[in-house]
Amino acid sequence: MVPEGWEKARFEEVTRIANGQVDPKVEPYSSMLHIGPENVTSHSGQLSGCKTGKELGLISGKYEFDEQAIVYSKIRPNLNKVCRPKFHGLCSADMYPIWANEGLDIDYLYHYMLSPGFFKTAIAMSMRTGMPKINRSDLNAVRIVLPPLPEQKKIAQILSTWDQAIIATERLLENSQQRKKGLMQQLLTGKRRLVRSNTTLTTKKTRTGELPGDWAYPQIAQICHQVTDKNIDDQQYPVLACSKHHGFVDSLKYFKKRVYSKDLTGYRVIPRGCIGFPANHVEEGSIGLQNLYDYGLVSPIYVVARPDSQKVNVDYLYAVLKTDHYRQIFSAATNASVDRRGSLRWKEFSQIHVPLPPLPEQNQIAEVLKLATKEIASLETALDLLKQEKKALMQQLLTGKRRVNVETEAA
Repeated sequence: MVPEGWEKARFEEVTRIANGQVDPKVEPYSSMLHIGPENVTSHSGQLSGCKTGKELGLISGKYEFDEQAIVYSKIRPNLNKVCRPKFHGLCSADMYPIWANEGLDIDYLYHYMLSPGFFKTAIAMSMRTGMPKINRSDLNAVRIVLPPLPEQKKIAQILSTWDQAIIATERLLENSQQRKKGLMQQLLTGKRRLVRSNTTLTTKKTRTGELPGDWAYPQIAQICHQVTDKNIDDQQYPVLACSKHHGFVDSLKYFKKRVYSKDLTGYRVIPRGCIGFPANHVEEGSIGLQNLYDYGLVSPIYVVARPDSQKVNVDYLYAVLKTDHYRQIFSAATNASVDRRGSLRWKEFSQIHVPLPPLPEQNQIAEVLKLATKEIASLETALDLLKQEKKALMQQLLTGKRRVNVETEAA
């Protein structure tokens, strides 16, 4: 049912879609910013990495749009790439510039096109044609519900406020991630010291670069030993998987289904405090620290190592092994592996050297990085909550289940 005072309209009745392309090689078009599907973040409308036609060397025709347009990607509508550029530019032929007719607020339309309802309709349209895109006639046939213009403007204003909060939190998160990255580059190479040393002025050259003179540079085999215990007793420990960004995760919770074997007797037991990785994916950064359970299980393809707590702080070592520098070292060691199967086994892994400050300094470095990680996790949680709350609000406001008072400044 349509709420009282609202109406249904076909997309073509309230909008205009661009028709006719321009040559991006000639002025003024060659100096305009260009938007392609790759520049738009799915489900959020954020733009990044836009360049001019001159910079891109464009040769094919493009659509022109202005400050009042929405730009929508017609290919792969399941990615829901909709943006509101608010500048004069060009977009790929894989996208539609769209303008609002009289009686429709362009910002309301923008939020409506980002809503779950429109998203589901677009996917259904593309599935009906059997092509991974929504064509012009199908888009024009989509029906949208419209409140009176003042209410449209108010809804758009409320949702834009949420967008601003999300963008601000994303910036805080990005800054926090960059700060941690900078800390790691400084602390894990000894360029910044947390413990005073009489030998700070001396350095040694290593594959990692120059390290302080009082730091060791041992092979992993000198500070860790391999764990090869198998689950021969068929213990029902949680099965773990290792992801590129999150380290170890509970497989069942993460994938929301069983993706591992029913017979777990051949799986490796990985105790808490061990480092592990799938031998065929570690060069992608898939290495984790098992800190979820006292005992877990991993596939037989995993290499598991237990650090010697008398020599190394496991959180410090894990931070070192998660850096881009060590991902490159893993890749080189994998390529040099004698088994030629694209795997990094314990034999090659154990021969890799790592920078190792005295244990008290390792402990301090681990603590500093742990605090930085907590800050990032807190911001990630806040961002997820904001996005969930905005999505719920969109479902209410854009369907009329929750009405706004256009006479007040707040909903």
